[in-house]
Amino acid sequence: IGAEWNETVELFRAKMPLRKHRCRFKSYEHCFTATEAVDWLHELLRCSQNFGPEVTRKQTVQLLKKFLKNHVIEDIKGKWGQEDFEDNRRLYRFPPSSPLKPYPKRPPYQKDVIKFPKWDDPPPGTSQENIPVRPLVMNPEMWYKRHSIAIGEVPTCRLIHRRQLTEANVEEIWKSMTLSYLQKILGLDSLEEVLDIKLVNSKFIIHNVYSVSKQGVVILDDKSKELPHWVLSAMKCLANWPNCSDLQQPMYSGFEKDVFKTIADYYGHLKEPLLTFHLFDAFVSVLGLLQKEKMAIEAFQICCLLLPPENRRKLQLLMRMMARICLNKEMPPLCDGFGTRTLMVQTFSHCILCSKDEVDLDDLLAARLVTFLMDNYQEILKVPLALQTSIEERVAHLRRVQIKYPGADMDITLSAPSFCRQISPEEFEYQRAYGSQEPLAALLEEVITDAKLSSKEKKKKLKQFQKSYPEVYQERFPTPESEALLFPEKPKAKPQLLMWVLKNPFQPFQRTRSFRM
Repeated sequence: IGAEWNETVELFRAKMPLRKHRCRFKSYEHCFTATEAVDWLHELLRCSQNFGPEVTRKQTVQLLKKFLKNHVIEDIKGKWGQEDFEDNRRLYRFPPSSPLKPYPKRPPYQKDVIKFPKWDDPPPGTSQENIPVRPLVMNPEMWYKRHSIAIGEVPTCRLIHRRQLTEANVEEIWKSMTLSYLQKILGLDSLEEVLDIKLVNSKFIIHNVYSVSKQGVVILDDKSKELPHWVLSAMKCLANWPNCSDLQQPMYSGFEKDVFKTIADYYGHLKEPLLTFHLFDAFVSVLGLLQKEKMAIEAFQICCLLLPPENRRKLQLLMRMMARICLNKEMPPLCDGFGTRTLMVQTFSHCILCSKDEVDLDDLLAARLVTFLMDNYQEILKVPLALQTSIEERVAHLRRVQIKYPGADMDITLSAPSFCRQISPEEFEYQRAYGSQEPLAALLEEVITDAKLSSKEKKKKLKQFQKSYPEVYQERFPTPESEALLFPEKPKAKPQLLMWVLKNPFQPFQRTRSFRM
């Protein structure tokens, strides 16, 4: 704010046209009328990238009042310090000394470029690192078929190639699973009771999940929908008060009150509340869950994903500012007679939530919702990780090649994965280590007890099983002795004694002398 103030004052002092005027039979050099100042400054602000064409003539008059109060200008008799500037023919001039104060220059703004995932990129979520995977429950027969290569038999199989997922397919998956999750949390038979599903935009959901900064704030592709620069600067000023980057000290007494009024005026003139008219009933229905705080937070997370990205961004920045102001003990009172927290709720409730056909009850509902948002905004405006992981795994599954064995209906599309709770790293490691060992152990026992296999075939299969699954095999046969019990050695037959000796095995047999005496 300080930088914009100085820049505007410099341009105004340097380029405002000055000329001679007559007043009450007296001439005055190097001055201007109030109306001339309003005309010129209004055009300057409308063409400035810091303010833009939305600036009104009334706002320009308000700024010139501040100029008069802070001695940027003075009347033709040298009077200043009051905010009695009006859009009329009264004469004003610039004082000899500049009212500017030194401020540190703002460091160059560097935007973190977040790449939105392309549909031909490797699908998100295909990496299995740090993703808890529930093992697929299968009977021993199915495991035998799935792992037949490892134990020496390769039954005839064929690859089932999934049809290529289009962008529209992926968007529909995001929309349907998100709404399904919301319906489950709210405990409704149908979401049609609280919103029109046809108006839910799947592109909004995907953008709100992936196009975010390191702080989790949505990044807009269309910069024309951004907050005006002067509003964003004002919000940063109050959120970081008194340590904002471009302001070392207040410009004048009550400066922070004027900055707050500027922000409140902008949000108060929005054409539609940030939570939109369409989603009013959905957000109000969540208010019934406030006694179950965790469930309410999850429901608000999903509802906020349905917002247009520009609304979600404005809401994120506003809630962060409101929460910081309420916690800032160095912030002077922004309004006489109201506590800071009460002021925040009363000022911004209506621009956050209201119905298209306003009723008296709206203000009470909005105040209750905004109070809960302020207390839990960091959690509520996060992307729900469980939902994101489930959808990414679903999309990855539909893109994988499947294998079908004879008699096994493996090419049937699996039902959508159910939503599960987040588990600890220790539980994940335990599931990964032991979750698939039970069916493998059952398969090993089946090989051991198969009476149709000869000893040679059984030894071959067990050897191959040991090579593929050494941990499972070691669990079953911890010592060589336990393995030897499976194949007991047969007693070797003693060789018969030779009754005679061949003199030359390659010559014909010859009669020998009798041994009888």
